[in-house]
Amino acid sequence: MPFLRGAAAVRASMLVFALGFILLTIHWMTPSLLASTDRIHVGNPAQGRPGSGSVDQQPAQGNEGQISPELADVPNSWANDGDTGSSPDTVAPPPSNVAKGWHMLPETCPGYRQTASQVNDPKSTGKFALSYARPQPSCRTFNSSLVENTVARMKDIIIDPDLYRVFENTFPSTVDTAIKWRGVAANNSKEELTFVITGDIDAMWLRDSANQLQVYRAVLKSAEDDVASLFRGTINLQARYIVLQPYCNAFQAPPESGISAGWGGSGSTVTPQIDPHVVFTCNFELDSFGAFLQLSEDYYHATKDAEFFDQFQWIYAVQSMLKTARDMMASTYDEDGKRLEPPYTFLSQTQYMTGTLSTVGTGNPVSRTGMVRSPFRPSDDTSVFEFLVPANMMFARYLRSSSKIMDRLQNAPSGLAREMRDMATEITEGIEKFGIVEVGGEKIYAYEVDGYGGRNLMDDANVPSLLSAPFIGFLDQNDTVYQSTRKFVLSGRNPWYCRGPVLNAIGSTHIKPGAGWPMASIVQIMTTDDDQEIEQALVELISSTGGMGLMHESINSRNARDFTREW
Repeated sequence: MPFLRGAAAVRASMLVFALGFILLTIHWMTPSLLASTDRIHVGNPAQGRPGSGSVDQQPAQGNEGQISPELADVPNSWANDGDTGSSPDTVAPPPSNVAKGWHMLPETCPGYRQTASQVNDPKSTGKFALSYARPQPSCRTFNSSLVENTVARMKDIIIDPDLYRVFENTFPSTVDTAIKWRGVAANNSKEELTFVITGDIDAMWLRDSANQLQVYRAVLKSAEDDVASLFRGTINLQARYIVLQPYCNAFQAPPESGISAGWGGSGSTVTPQIDPHVVFTCNFELDSFGAFLQLSEDYYHATKDAEFFDQFQWIYAVQSMLKTARDMMASTYDEDGKRLEPPYTFLSQTQYMTGTLSTVGTGNPVSRTGMVRSPFRPSDDTSVFEFLVPANMMFARYLRSSSKIMDRLQNAPSGLAREMRDMATEITEGIEKFGIVEVGGEKIYAYEVDGYGGRNLMDDANVPSLLSAPFIGFLDQNDTVYQSTRKFVLSGRNPWYCRGPVLNAIGSTHIKPGAGWPMASIVQIMTTDDDQEIEQALVELISSTGGMGLMHESINSRNARDFTREW
């Protein structure tokens, strides 16, 4: 079945190119679950917002919530309550020098869920007559000529009208629907800020915002391109968050935006203490750090703009990240068997066992391996064994590669780039020593381990996953251990591999057994050179959208009309 114009080699390469766009425009949360459980509740909320200098935090549950000494002098760009110049319910427009492309949506614009949940004309002319799901131009959150030119150009390359419709709907999704606000820091008009929301949740996940922009890395060529400012603004805002609250994964809109803080939690106690005006959820997920470095490298690789990273808070964010990661490498017990005080705890009142950490919020015990603990997975579910191997793969890979950015910065402390490389090496050695296990006479990567011999043999659809190891650049897809791992996770031996007439794909503990995730199918395409495997997965993806022309979060492998999340 031909999908693209040109010879077979061109077809295969462009197919992966197009599907990469689709992969990276899938939003990765489930609003229905997040809206009902597992927000952040702070027993004694911090008074006020952080101001210039150190972070003003109050102790929580008897623990001291203090910023690390080496970060005490970080110049903080967080605005005070009175700095926005607008009422809490008014979105503050950015200065004219950064306003190009972004605008406040008219009140007459419908929410995107309304557009995504119905079949709209004109339908595609292919077999599946897929809906057109883009907002009208005046209701798109950011207008990019670079994105529009790419959408137009791909129409001459993707000859299957249904595949093109999925690309047309999904590739511009981030700029169409997710750029909630764009402006500058209250105390520095040169520091661009971009608030990228996750789907219809008015909060910014570090992982999601990085991946929502990663889709444009293949077309970003210059620091002057219209989407380049979105990268810079997102990197700056992520850096601010990592300096202030390094254990957290999702955040409220910055006060400069004038957007009132959303609902910050229900029944959860987190240490170190968090500020609910800043934090939306505080699941410590190691891949959040990897995502920040990934976004940074994506921008640098495309633009070679090293000067940008030497300004504002990027260096401080890396320092905050390294300290947090080092603390999370520790064992549960010291050499004499005494329990060590955990650097992070999370206890939540929830109806889902994957929404809170066991053993009174501390998680299952671990022994030092050289890897970094990740109490939560990229699905936002708790880990069984906290050394989450794919998250460590991603963090190590981007620590090493982004250290080259640090090497070029005049303001970087001596030895900081080397520290990044040393940690990457330590994590990689830990993966090789503890993360590779033997199953049925073959060596494969475990999904999670604990350093005591405990291992979790599975894979989850959410990236980083074991399946995605070549996609995130940790190893070559022809690696022997990876190929054995790939065969394992794409089989019934993986308890989360879902099979059926509609979709054969890895699922997730975030939903339920039997629900495959299109994201996993696309990662499968991105990690093989087998044309037959690519085509089979592609046909399943295009035929399982329920006529909507969007990539759903999950789909019942036996019923295309039974899915979670329209987009």
